[in-house]
Amino acid sequence: MSKFRLYLEENNRSPVKQLWREFKRQHSAMTGLVLFVSFFVISLLAPFFTPHDPYLQVDDLLLLPPSWNAAGLVQYPFGTDDLGRDLLSRMIKGTSYTFGFALITVAGALLMGLVLGALAGMSKGVKSSVFNHILDLALTIPSLLLAIIIVAIIGPGLLNTTWAIMLALLPQFVHGIRNAIDEELKQDYVIAYRLDGANNWHVLTRLILPNIWEKLTIMATMAISTAILDIAALGFLGFGAQAPLSEWGAMISDSLDLIYLAPSSVAIPGLLILTAVLSVNLVGDGLKTAILKRRQN
Repeated sequence: MSKFRLYLEENNRSPVKQLWREFKRQHSAMTGLVLFVSFFVISLLAPFFTPHDPYLQVDDLLLLPPSWNAAGLVQYPFGTDDLGRDLLSRMIKGTSYTFGFALITVAGALLMGLVLGALAGMSKGVKSSVFNHILDLALTIPSLLLAIIIVAIIGPGLLNTTWAIMLALLPQFVHGIRNAIDEELKQDYVIAYRLDGANNWHVLTRLILPNIWEKLTIMATMAISTAILDIAALGFLGFGAQAPLSEWGAMISDSLDLIYLAPSSVAIPGLLILTAVLSVNLVGDGLKTAILKRRQN
């Protein structure tokens, strides 16, 4: 009787709980999740974590070395830049721009991609064929190059960069969602639901979307790392965040001439970009593995 009860509990467990159980067994995925949550919290509450005003210029503290240097100060753990601004405060504030705006970009691209992908997946005939060919053409252009082209048209700036990357990521989401919907439409339970009199809206909302949320989660997770790199790259190239915003890529660009005098002003933002992308990729790989194991069970 106890074995039968355990079997029922195992099979009645919700997919989210099963996914979390498989996810937390992976140490690398949990490490990535801790880093991801840390970046997310800092991006939301950056003004409360900054020890100094990130834009305050102190003429007496130009190019102050990090605190572990003999000439450094404890009050400025990472030192200051060439204008006397606290690097730690600027990097914390930069989390909101690089990491936070990457989340906003992916969320917007996912919502638009869900609408367009549903239209592409549920439509048939000439309209679907034309839409799919246009989409395949857009996918041949790398997202960063497409974002640069869009920014060159609408102008530089962090807000324009967000829109540009959102539009650059859109074809990937539309393509992935369209393929996921197309696979679900071929399932027997969908065909049976249609024969029962269900229309396209009911099929989409009651059957397809609940069954592709795992794929949507993985697509969004992987797109976040692309968005982080694109925002930082555009900032580095001068197309993204403009001075005095402390976006990580723009900080590297501004401090590139000082790399021999103040190497930490270039190295630390680069390490933050690396850590943010690594955390997202670890979470994404963990989700893939957890979903695969859940389906095997």
